[in-house]
Amino acid sequence: MTARDRIFVALDTADRDEAIGLARTLAGRVGGFKIGLTAFVSCGPPLVREIRGMGHEVFLDLKLHDIPNTVEGAAAAAAALDVQFLTVHALGGGPMIARAVSACGVAPVVLAVTILTSHDDASLLALGIDGPASAAVPRLAAIAREAGAGGVVCSPLEIAAARAAHPRGVIVVPGIRPEGKRRPDDQARVATPSEALAAGADRLVIGRPITGAPDPAAAADAIAEEIADVARR
Repeated sequence: MTARDRIFVALDTADRDEAIGLARTLAGRVGGFKIGLTAFVSCGPPLVREIRGMGHEVFLDLKLHDIPNTVEGAAAAAAALDVQFLTVHALGGGPMIARAVSACGVAPVVLAVTILTSHDDASLLALGIDGPASAAVPRLAAIAREAGAGGVVCSPLEIAAARAAHPRGVIVVPGIRPEGKRRPDDQARVATPSEALAAGADRLVIGRPITGAPDPAAAADAIAEEIADVARR
């Protein structure tokens, strides 16, 4: 896997033309594109098909969380879109995750989202989740592994713990902020691309540092070079 292959760019926009424009601009510079709730609710399956039709991998980040039967049906519909990754919430529990895995079969790879990067330990305590994120993430990753999930999504700060709980899983990491690009936003647990890769991340989900840059292509190239530097060490 090349440095560029490790980057999934988050197309978090309600504007179909903007999403397609970014996909065209970044073609060959990144490994694929994350289509999350904003883009999917606004543009629907046609956007997924269009991005796939351009030859790009798609990470469909819907964070499914419902009763097992409902999640199974939604996962089956997602699998029919020929996406490579699909997210469910680990907090939905093992039976729910297992039904999603069963519906997807070999593809897409089901990734269980552990604790959102917008949470800090204080907000988890307010929600009644026992222990800090550093304890909750490996607990949820173990549930995901036992249910057959192909990997997990976690913040950069819990990569090692997630890897220990799901040794063979794909570790996908959002909350990536290049050095010097940290700005106040809704991400509480973050790291640089090189820190995340050094900790053992397999794929990085990067949105605003690329899509909000004056030159998204140059921003993607710079991050890919930073990742390549880690691999050369």
